[in-house]
Amino acid sequence: MVLLDNDGFLNQLTHLLQRTRTSGSVNITMKRYHGQTKPKPKPRGTKKLQKLTAVEHEGESKCLFRATNGKKKLSTVVNAKDVNRFQLAYANVLKANMDNLKKRDKKTEKSKAKKSKATQ
Repeated sequence: MVLLDNDGFLNQLTHLLQRTRTSGSVNITMKRYHGQTKPKPKPRGTKKLQKLTAVEHEGESKCLFRATNGKKKLSTVVNAKDVNRFQLAYANVLKANMDNLKKRDKKTEKSKAKKSKATQ
C-alpha cells in the first residue's frame, strides 16, 4: 500500500477512477486513524484499564482514506486542520468522475413490493 500526501492521493485517485471508467470498480474507505501501523493486543483486566487506553488515543484526530481497484492500492492520512480543504477537493474529484452510474430499475422494485404485500 502506498501512503501518499493529500494532493498526491487526489491526483492518483483521479487517474484510478479514469482507468476504471469503462469496466471495473474502485472501493474507497474512510476511517479514524490513531497512528498505529500494527494492532495492539487487547488489554486484560478491569474496565478502568480499558478506559485509560481509550483516553490515550485521543489526541489530534486523523482520518485514513484508502482507495483500491483490486490491483492498485492508495492511502493518505488527513489531519484535523486539513479536513475542510481535503473534503472539498475530494468531493470535486468524485463529482467529476461519477458520471457513468447506472439508474435503478423502478419497475422491478415496485413488483417486488407488490409480491411481498400479496404474500403477507
